[in-house]
Amino acid sequence: MEDENEMKRIWKSLLCLAVLGLSCLSFSAGRGEAADIYTVISNDVASYNGDAEQVDWITNAICYASAQYQVDPLLITAVMETESHFSFGTFYTTSSAGAIGLMQLMPDTASAIGVNPFDPLDNVLGGASYLRTCLDDFAGYGDYAVTDAVAAYNAGPQAVYNYGGCPPYAETQDYIVKVSDSYNRLLAYYGDGY
Repeated sequence: MEDENEMKRIWKSLLCLAVLGLSCLSFSAGRGEAADIYTVISNDVASYNGDAEQVDWITNAICYASAQYQVDPLLITAVMETESHFSFGTFYTTSSAGAIGLMQLMPDTASAIGVNPFDPLDNVLGGASYLRTCLDDFAGYGDYAVTDAVAAYNAGPQAVYNYGGCPPYAETQDYIVKVSDSYNRLLAYYGDGY
């Protein structure tokens, strides 16, 4: 019964996102058609997650979070791909570090942001909010501002401050490469119009 109630709550969120997902239109103004962004994100999600309903939900959640926090939807997609490969299974287990959900939020980070990391929509919104904070915090870091923001998402802002940029952690450096590769691939697909 609890699982059934949880599914109903998720479907209500999905319906809400389907309506609010149109907000992706406002972010992509001047960059192309919203359908192009949706298609690029959806195709990427589908390459990892074979459940069409989850693909649609995740794609709409990314577009909604992007509009809410003014974060490039392709960057959110690249981070989520690297963090969880769009797997809803990440809500039922935690990573070895204790991270939860599609955006792999740490419990302390989720608490500080004020979201429930086990709630799928809260998790995506919390991840986008945290990414926005990292982008703002490192905006003055010049050409490497986004790289340092992504490093902060992975290793924590203090590590980036301590090293004056990306920390020399192999995991974080590998993470940055993966997010960058994913983002550049998505950007190429978006530019090519799929």
